[in-house]
Amino acid sequence: MNNVIKNVAIRTDGELYCAVVGSVRSGKSMFIRKFMQNRVIPFVQDENEKQRIIDELPQSAEGKTIMTVEPKFIPSKSANVVIENELNISVRLVDCVGYVIPTALGYMNEDESPRLVRTPWFNEDIPFMDAATIGTKKVIENHSHIAVVLTSDGSFGEFSRDDYKQIEENLIKDVKSTNKPFVIVLNTTLPNDEQTSMLVQELKDKYNVSVVAVDVKNMTENDVNEILRLSLEEFQIDSLNINVPDWLDYLDSNHPSIQEFTDVMNEVTLKQNKFKDVEMIRTKLSSCPICNEVVINNLDCGTGVVEINVSFVDNLYEEIISSLLGKEVLNDKGSFLKFIIESIENNTEYSQYKKALEEVKTKGYGISTPLISDMQLDTPEVTKVNGRYGIKLRAIAPSIHMVKVDVESIFEPIIGSYEQSKQIIDKLSSDFESNPEGIWNTELFGRKLSEVVNDGIRTKLYLFPEDVEYKFKESLEKMVNKGKGGILAFVL
Repeated sequence: MNNVIKNVAIRTDGELYCAVVGSVRSGKSMFIRKFMQNRVIPFVQDENEKQRIIDELPQSAEGKTIMTVEPKFIPSKSANVVIENELNISVRLVDCVGYVIPTALGYMNEDESPRLVRTPWFNEDIPFMDAATIGTKKVIENHSHIAVVLTSDGSFGEFSRDDYKQIEENLIKDVKSTNKPFVIVLNTTLPNDEQTSMLVQELKDKYNVSVVAVDVKNMTENDVNEILRLSLEEFQIDSLNINVPDWLDYLDSNHPSIQEFTDVMNEVTLKQNKFKDVEMIRTKLSSCPICNEVVINNLDCGTGVVEINVSFVDNLYEEIISSLLGKEVLNDKGSFLKFIIESIENNTEYSQYKKALEEVKTKGYGISTPLISDMQLDTPEVTKVNGRYGIKLRAIAPSIHMVKVDVESIFEPIIGSYEQSKQIIDKLSSDFESNPEGIWNTELFGRKLSEVVNDGIRTKLYLFPEDVEYKFKESLEKMVNKGKGGILAFVL
């Protein structure tokens, strides 16, 4: 399980700083002691450093009296751990001041005044209750990468499950507000009991976080590894790559055949963003009717990368092609070949004018530059300038100029009375607000509005005289070839 430690270290840039938080008397100090004994001290190579860490291990005791009265960094100087002679990790745990259970002892003075405690973040002593909340947040936000929240089922010590439950919700709410990954450790003397399993599931459902039942007093190396593994699953996914067939990139995301898959993919990528959610993501994608197989190809907790491969049902590609081309074209080899040839020709032709069309849409004027094949070279000539000779090369190439011209079409039918005209106007306005596109299908005097307006536009366009078109072309040629400095006058 050294891979777990490695992945945590990679994810946290070679450091493993863990905040241990919880209510008072929940087993925080014991947890830190067992954690260090199982997964840190055995891997420290320097004997002097090892002895220093042992001396700094927190003490624990039974009863209702609070033991930890200020946050403690354990060890005070980060321990250097070497895993498999190749990975150096700095490890430190923080024993936070516990959140107070009302029936606990030690957080109030004999005169019922709040007990003041020392914290590293204030020059003056502050009330124990404030130290618990402020200190916990500061430790998690500024001095740790992950957190372990200790709670209990009441199977040991002087407090019942209800006692722990009273402050558990506020504690976890505070930890969640830091946005750091954390797990809940349910400290119990009966980790394998059925009732314990039910409580673990209840906590998972309530807080939407990983929960593990552990007998902290007898915690083993495997228990520590499992806690670290669950901590990794609480990290955010940095990169989620869902690999689909490449032809999907050319389809509109709203295409009916893939709409459901697109909706599910958008949903899971927005809502499920932790490593523990990867299997849920795979399951949801697999539920789509068009998906044949969904496989988790790469799950790297250390780098934060998840890669999922998705394959579709065999006949989906053919169904989409058929819906685009029509079954008649797809089933007739001659028609299909003709379609392919025409598509290639049209695409070749369109590619020359694509940029010009885009320019027309954005600024109203676009130019399609000529291809080499369109250029015509006149016979070269010898020229003489100021007693010196040179050559003259003249080439002509057709450039296509596109102009967007707004054509105005006015339709002014005589309706009758003012009231009748007002009713029609109100009806058109209402239709336009509810369905702007649909207004063109409105019928006026037995004809669609779109047909009436289109007739007016075409009439104006076809009345444009040919000689004017020719003169307009000549004017553009002069402007292009003569360059700046000339004067061009239009007489209308």
